[in-house]
Amino acid sequence: MSALSVDLKQLPHGADLPLPEYATAQSAAVDLQAAIAGKLVLAPGKRALVETGIAIALPAGFEAQVRPRSGLAAKNGVTVLNSPGTIDADYRGEIKVILINHGDESFEIERGMRIAQLVVAPVTQVVWRAVDDLDETARGAGGFGSTGTASPVK
Repeated sequence: MSALSVDLKQLPHGADLPLPEYATAQSAAVDLQAAIAGKLVLAPGKRALVETGIAIALPAGFEAQVRPRSGLAAKNGVTVLNSPGTIDADYRGEIKVILINHGDESFEIERGMRIAQLVVAPVTQVVWRAVDDLDETARGAGGFGSTGTASPVK
């Protein structure tokens, strides 16, 4: 596995928090922490923009994706609203996470709580080529459930 060097700036309100890190040697994402003062209560059905206290400078050709933490979603119904959120290589502002509570109970976010994951990935930009027709496939224009949910019988 190769490592990519990325500049990270800890902002004053997140300076006491540890840098994002991988939980295991083969983790694909680092955890993002809440850099809030005190606590934030997220009522059922409500959303909040939560600061992380960090800003990054990705190299050209890369993006960062903000994704939900599976434990928060499964146990509490709390997830990232615009998942995955995209951080472009030319963005230099603070990483913030839009959390929403789909659960039945209020959810309390505390300073330093791991609230989301961040995956850095290469980006391929496309050059569109306008054509009159597209090549034919077995699926064709079928979408939104057209392939069904059961395994095909052979």
